[in-house]
Amino acid sequence: MANPNRQSTILYIFGGSGDLTHRKLIPALYNLYIDDYLPERFKIIGVGRHNLTVEAYKEGLQRGVSDYSRRKDEKGIWDLFAKEIEYAQYDLTANEAYSLIKERIAAIKKEWNGEEANVIFYMSVAPQLAPVIAQKLHDAGLAADSKRSRMVFEKPFGHDLKSAAELNQLLCRMFKEEQIYRIDHYLGKETVQNILALRFANVLFEPIWNNHYIDHVQITAAEIIGVGSRAGYYEGSGALRDMVQNHILQLLCMIAMEPPISFEADEIRNKKVDVLNGIRRIKMDEVHLHAVRGQYGEGQLKEAPVKGYRQEEGVAPASSVETFAAAKFYVDNWRWKDVPFYVRTGKYLKEKETLITIQFKPAPRFSFPDEAAETWRANKLSISIQPEMDIRLRFQSKVPGPNMHLQPVDMVFNHAADQRMKI
Repeated sequence: MANPNRQSTILYIFGGSGDLTHRKLIPALYNLYIDDYLPERFKIIGVGRHNLTVEAYKEGLQRGVSDYSRRKDEKGIWDLFAKEIEYAQYDLTANEAYSLIKERIAAIKKEWNGEEANVIFYMSVAPQLAPVIAQKLHDAGLAADSKRSRMVFEKPFGHDLKSAAELNQLLCRMFKEEQIYRIDHYLGKETVQNILALRFANVLFEPIWNNHYIDHVQITAAEIIGVGSRAGYYEGSGALRDMVQNHILQLLCMIAMEPPISFEADEIRNKKVDVLNGIRRIKMDEVHLHAVRGQYGEGQLKEAPVKGYRQEEGVAPASSVETFAAAKFYVDNWRWKDVPFYVRTGKYLKEKETLITIQFKPAPRFSFPDEAAETWRANKLSISIQPEMDIRLRFQSKVPGPNMHLQPVDMVFNHAADQRMKI
């Protein structure tokens, strides 16, 4: 279940007892382990604030795999994987933590007969902690080897534009750019990565991917859960910072970007930046014409009672933080002139779904009889990121019979059903 041709690696997850590690990181690493993408020698060390035994920590992670991984434990695979997981309770603002980390890395290398290893520090922490941790990693010499050390910064990267720029300047003073990874975990999803293949590997889409044929684009990221135990983070974030300015804008950029000349990271980034630069600025006194926000209240979801946001533990009684946000954007360039991009996200919505809809303009009806117009639907391309993981193209088809009755039908590609993919 491991690849001997890959460089031995030690992965530290700062915030290792948090929600992201439980729901995303460990399930993803577990899947990589099953698919032989991890090296033969690896260690995963969670660092958190909670006082947990290693056994209790692993049990919690196993529940996360059971609940959130696309792969379940088979033939004791989890036990093999979990042997390489450790847990440490450290105060990451204290110098002592980094001395202990340095000692543990040296001990692991000794266990591996002195073999050099890549060391990755994953920052799944509050944004205000990221610069503190980065500075202390630098001061402790833990990232001195630019060939073997990496730092991964999970969103949010800073709290606002000013703090993001300051964090970036701090990192660039201490580390080389190739050591720094700024991560949006949405981009790791197969259906997200498939957007570029769909657009640029198929000649039938690119000629109509413009304002002559597309009426509007919708991007929805809906959740059926509330804020849960994340109130401490969410009170300083809200739906806009939590979802729109990272995940949803990344999806918008991939839909709207121009064809890249290569798939090098810098080239893809530059094409996305062009889209962001082209987004029409909204004047302060016109925000209400382009955006709405809301907050979930007390009620029922699927016949189960739920608290209102202001009743959640850790939320201020008079909080104005939004749990729902929707906006209309325009990308002012030749390709997308006057095509609206509607984006929306929220918690405690009816269904869990991340969906991109490309709504095409209707075809002319001149040559069809009146009865055909009753079920007339414009073409639509739907890209389901989750949970369905499929791509649907809606087109019109004639209903069997003597009359010209039309009905919309879907042509579907489903990732999970494709036996060529490891799902």
